[in-house]
Amino acid sequence: MTLRYPEAQTELPGYYTYDPKLGVAKPGYKGRHILWMDKCTGCQLCSIACENISQAIEMVKVNRTQPNNRKSIFPQVDYAKCVFCGLCVDACPFYALGMTDDFNLVATTKKALVYSPEKLSVPPTVTRKKVEFKVEEDVAYHD
Repeated sequence: MTLRYPEAQTELPGYYTYDPKLGVAKPGYKGRHILWMDKCTGCQLCSIACENISQAIEMVKVNRTQPNNRKSIFPQVDYAKCVFCGLCVDACPFYALGMTDDFNLVATTKKALVYSPEKLSVPPTVTRKKVEFKVEEDVAYHD
């Protein structure tokens, strides 16, 4: 929930992830994706989940050898198309994809909004001021 945009934001616990074994999503921000390349098998389920929504995920070949990803294909996200729904994260059975708190993606070209697998694997550094959200006697407010 955005209370003061863009100077401050509320505090949520970590990244948005989904546990396919339990069938439960863990709460968190739905910002830009993070890819754990060592867990990705190249199964393309994230791309298939995105296919009928925004077609923002494309599987690309990367010159990197992974024992669990023999084809060496990983997701690439086009944020000019992404709607941040999180269905790609929900579809990943290997815990390889999550969504971070970096939701303020700004670029001057569409090409700059295409994040390669290498760029997705680097955790973002978010330096915005956090606001504590308080609820007292049926009244919610922030500082």
